[in-house]
Amino acid sequence: MSEREITALSVSALCAALRQGELTATEAAKAYLCAIEEKEKTIGAYLSVTKEQALGTAAQVDRLRRSGKKLPALAGIPGAVKDNLCTEGVRTTCASRMLENYIPPYSAHVVEKLQQAGTVPLGKLNMDEFAMGSTTENSAFHPTHNPVDPMRAPGGSSGGAAAAVAAGEAAFALGSDTGGSIRQPAAFCGAVGMKPTYGTVSRYGLIAFASSLDQVGPLTRSVEDNALILSEIAGHDERDATSLSGFDTDYCRFLTLGAKGLRLALPEEYFAEGISPEVAFAVKEAAGHFRELGAEIVPCHLPALRHALPAYYVLSSAEASANLARFDGVKYGFRARGCGDLESLYLRSRTEGFGPEVRRRILLGSFVLSAGYYDAYYRKAQQARTLIIRDFARVLSTCDAILAPVAPTTAYRLGEKTGSPLEMYLGDICTVPVNLAGLPALSMPCGRDKQGLPVGMQLIGRALSEQTLYRLGYAYERG
Repeated sequence: MSEREITALSVSALCAALRQGELTATEAAKAYLCAIEEKEKTIGAYLSVTKEQALGTAAQVDRLRRSGKKLPALAGIPGAVKDNLCTEGVRTTCASRMLENYIPPYSAHVVEKLQQAGTVPLGKLNMDEFAMGSTTENSAFHPTHNPVDPMRAPGGSSGGAAAAVAAGEAAFALGSDTGGSIRQPAAFCGAVGMKPTYGTVSRYGLIAFASSLDQVGPLTRSVEDNALILSEIAGHDERDATSLSGFDTDYCRFLTLGAKGLRLALPEEYFAEGISPEVAFAVKEAAGHFRELGAEIVPCHLPALRHALPAYYVLSSAEASANLARFDGVKYGFRARGCGDLESLYLRSRTEGFGPEVRRRILLGSFVLSAGYYDAYYRKAQQARTLIIRDFARVLSTCDAILAPVAPTTAYRLGEKTGSPLEMYLGDICTVPVNLAGLPALSMPCGRDKQGLPVGMQLIGRALSEQTLYRLGYAYERG
């Protein structure tokens, strides 16, 4: 099997080839490492490539397999993780100068789970600094390019993860989603991305942006692959106080049941002004395809969605301002030199260590939490969040899922949005409501625009309904 043939295989096909002895884990690892070496000059998906660790893990998997030991299903599968997930002994930067040389003394829970599963760690993936951005141009080190069209952004903040999967530089990747950071890059790059129910995947070891919104999830090339990876990383973790317990983590169980008999809501608000006609057309075409597969399409309204974007930017910035207060130039991270007193140390370390977008959100968050403004902004944003949660609950009480666009447009040209933060924030209008409500959402391709760029749709479900979303996505994919 050639290197190109290996990197073209799905995760499930790779699992079968490894299990049946058609391929070794070392051959798979070398194929992906060669792909990284060949494509990185164009794509720029990685911040660190852990070649020695990958080959060492692959060799160990091969030894165990030869000895006859029964191995986990994902043993030998090469994957990579976003650079805000802590990896013991491996640099973890959050794509920021603030953590440029930070080497964590521990690994994130999801990284531990992948290690226990025997997956092969290819490296750490580029992102918008501290996960704040929608194009991966806010990285302090270099931008990432979209594999579909290298002149365009891959989306963000998990742009490196989506690009690596779409370009065949990783069989799967883990990203984080605070306001759409898995789903939007998946849509821009033509990949599949899942933002799971809040609490189903541990946030232990995920460097926090906004703790009540952040969630770790997988990016893959197919729905089945996505279900396989989520089945591995989901589950209770006592080190995360928000971690749920007592739920089924076998997300492949109902994949093949089809869409027949399920009710899909199509909210009018997701197709309002600002949504590209080509995106709206592709998602409505997908609705028609679901109808052909036996699903019922139900028009609906989610009026509270108009409050989602301002509520999200108030709440996420407030939480970011609190979470990032720890980076002060004293304990760890970047420290400015030549400071004469503590105040100048704080000021210069944070000014020089953080990029402009991170500073902007810290300032906004500090403002909305300040005396005299808390009630006017933060409290009202929390009230808006409650209205959004109620709207979703009302619609999902009679429907199995909601079908909507992932982003108002297809992938932007690199540099197109960097001069206008507000324009970039408007790109999150379709994704942030899901994070505010804590619900699961599956992003997957549903066509292309006239320029050949992927259009993404999202299936939004009730809490802990990932199995239903995968079932619908799999039916559409196989359709």
